[in-house]
Amino acid sequence: METESEPYVRLASLRQLHQVMADMNTARSLADTLQTVADGVVTALGYELACVNLVRPDGDLVVAAFSGNPAAEALITGRVGSRDSWERRLAMGETWGDLIFIPHTEGWVLDDDDVPQWYTDGPAPRFEDEWHPSDRLFAPMYTPAAPGSGGACGELIGVLSVDRPRNGRRPGAWGREALQMYAFQAAIAISNARLRANMQRALVRLEREQQALRASEESFRQAFEYAPSGMAIAEMGGDQHGRILRTNDALCRLLGRPASAMRRYSFSDLVHPEDIGTLLRTSAEGGRAELRLGRRDGTYLWVSLRNSVVADAADGPRFLLTHVEDIEDRKRRELQLAHRASHDSLTGLPNSAELRSRLSARLCQRPQSVHPAAVDAMDAAYGHAAFDANGHGFDYRPGGAESFDGYDHHVHTAAPEDGRDDGAKGLAVLFCDLDGFKSINDRFGHNAGDAVLIEVARRLSRQVRDGDTVARLGGDEFVILADGLGRADAADLAVRLRNEIIQPIRAEGRAVRVGASFGIGWAHCGMTADEVLKSADERMYVEKRSRPKQHRRAG
Repeated sequence: METESEPYVRLASLRQLHQVMADMNTARSLADTLQTVADGVVTALGYELACVNLVRPDGDLVVAAFSGNPAAEALITGRVGSRDSWERRLAMGETWGDLIFIPHTEGWVLDDDDVPQWYTDGPAPRFEDEWHPSDRLFAPMYTPAAPGSGGACGELIGVLSVDRPRNGRRPGAWGREALQMYAFQAAIAISNARLRANMQRALVRLEREQQALRASEESFRQAFEYAPSGMAIAEMGGDQHGRILRTNDALCRLLGRPASAMRRYSFSDLVHPEDIGTLLRTSAEGGRAELRLGRRDGTYLWVSLRNSVVADAADGPRFLLTHVEDIEDRKRRELQLAHRASHDSLTGLPNSAELRSRLSARLCQRPQSVHPAAVDAMDAAYGHAAFDANGHGFDYRPGGAESFDGYDHHVHTAAPEDGRDDGAKGLAVLFCDLDGFKSINDRFGHNAGDAVLIEVARRLSRQVRDGDTVARLGGDEFVILADGLGRADAADLAVRLRNEIIQPIRAEGRAVRVGASFGIGWAHCGMTADEVLKSADERMYVEKRSRPKQHRRAG
């Protein structure tokens, strides 16, 4: 733009200035905006050279665009000047509003700094206001001031440096005002272009992340749907904790239930009642558990269930990813091995070790005796009934129905007293020894003897109640544990069992008969399992010796 007298400015100059400002704000990219800013200084403001120095993230300024001289553009574009050098330049010289003018008389001190620069050639000035080749004019560009800041400049984003007006003179009031206004508008255009560039980069990054997320989701979906073992996603926390949201085909086939039906359940609806505690612990903590899940046909299937907590960064744990593996065959083998270890291989009855385990589980060591004075004091205060810390009644006396001996809610096993039939009931232990069994083995062989033992085991099991135990102690000895019997009840049971045993037994194509001797012992806390069995065994021998020999067996 040619320097013109005030207040006369050509309308064409204003139109040209308006056009370059419009071009700045419609450029498609940050690079285009910067080049448009540099070109506009040359085409609309009338300078021979223009350079846009842009502030980098590290604070230094880089030559981002150049206009007016291709040779100079190739030489200095991309070169960097330190922030310290630029701060020194902007702090010296004359201030023309927001512009900084450093005349050639002062600028010589800057010849050796690291700011990239290019000078036009020309003769030394002949007039006072003539432009010297070493004069420097800078237009700092600041981000727009924030509302309420009182008009203070924002952050420095760059500096426009211009060289040699075409008319050869230093810019007058109009030229200075135009350059200052242009720098202000350029700062806005560059800020907007940066914002658009950042938004475009963010959109590209977001799209890439979404593509990666979609690919990850598709990978998970395929891994979930086509996994060879069962998988499910369930809610975690809240009223719907454990509700199944999604299942794969393998789990539906495993449980014989369609996916639509599975979504009506939670795992607690499907688990075996005895395994509900295991499920709840696994659901709360994650991890692995072995439990039984119900199938559509009403049967239960042993599975290995492994839970992983799927956490949300903002809301905490949200879902449970459950992996379900069929372990029915392994569990069946384990149960078979456990059964073989605890049961007699011939008769299928619990063996000696299992018998002692069941008996020991009912017994505890008798607590130390309470001093008589303490008993009298507690009797006076409470009667025989006292209460524990939870409000449960117990009998504090040694051997009482409940005692504070460290067994939580343990009900002590007590025996009916000898010689009395006062209705007291206890755990009867019936020791059974077959009479005449050895002669069957000797006369007819072990196969016949085995057949007799199998039939005796069947008859004994048939005559007892659910919950009673019939065990084979070894050889031709059997033991029956029957709880809640009085002395008369136990004696009647022994008679029924003996009458059942003496009936003819078919063995190896012939009918044989065996007798049975019973000894009735009583289990109570303070005894060991071996002591209880020994007591019943001794009573059995007393009973065997008391009967005439001809009555011991039935032939």
